[in-house]
Amino acid sequence: MAREWVVTGRVQGVGFRAFTVQCARTYGVLGWVANRRDGSVVVTAEGETGPMRAFEARLRRGPTMARVDQLEEIEREPAGYTDFQIRVV
Repeated sequence: MAREWVVTGRVQGVGFRAFTVQCARTYGVLGWVANRRDGSVVVTAEGETGPMRAFEARLRRGPTMARVDQLEEIEREPAGYTDFQIRVV
């Protein structure tokens, strides 16, 4: 399964990208995370259904200092990522 999430709220300047990388590695999810100019964070990930749903649940909560107001989910085709990294978009 592959998904893209756009996360809005207080999600920049609170360690959201590092939190996302840690969660992805915990669940064996592959892809990337990046801040967007509009203040949101975009996450593109792929993996097995169970780990992806657990990963999504963690994104909905975010790290301690974050406030997730909305998590928009978009279905994607798997891209064959080999790791999970922070990108600049």
